[in-house]
Amino acid sequence: MPSPRWSQGKAPEDADAPPLNAEEERAWRSFARAFVVVPRVLEAEIQAAHGVTMTEYFVLVNLSEAPERQLRMSELAGRGAMSLSAISRVVDGLERRGLIERMRCPSDRRGLLAVLTDEGLACLSETYPTHLRGVREHVMRHLAGLDLDALAHAVGSFAGGGDGDPGPCPK
Repeated sequence: MPSPRWSQGKAPEDADAPPLNAEEERAWRSFARAFVVVPRVLEAEIQAAHGVTMTEYFVLVNLSEAPERQLRMSELAGRGAMSLSAISRVVDGLERRGLIERMRCPSDRRGLLAVLTDEGLACLSETYPTHLRGVREHVMRHLAGLDLDALAHAVGSFAGGGDGDPGPCPK
């Protein structure tokens, strides 16, 4: 594999790190491409069928799994590695469509909760089969025969968590 163009000139400050070997480079580039291509493909499918973006789907899923179908806006943002302003824009759109309501947090009046409505749960129920079909077709069928627990643990570990639970985004 050819060296990156920057390596022919001035190297970055941590250039004393050894370069990736061919197997590592191939794995990294495949992984990086998958994390660009697969979300785009899945989003195109659910957007065409249901008018929902992947970010909106992520919000609906997380709220559906939360106690009382509600989360603080800050927690929802953290789960998606998003800023508060970014999650607010997503929630604004979902709220306009009646899929989410916002309410003040009863234990802390300054905090805001995003609450999944019955309409939001119905939207998620309609969208889920399309998303599941896409994940199976575009991802899982390619992983047949691999140790999925080990894969989930590895990906979860470098994504900020472990055991397939990515947890909050690393700072």
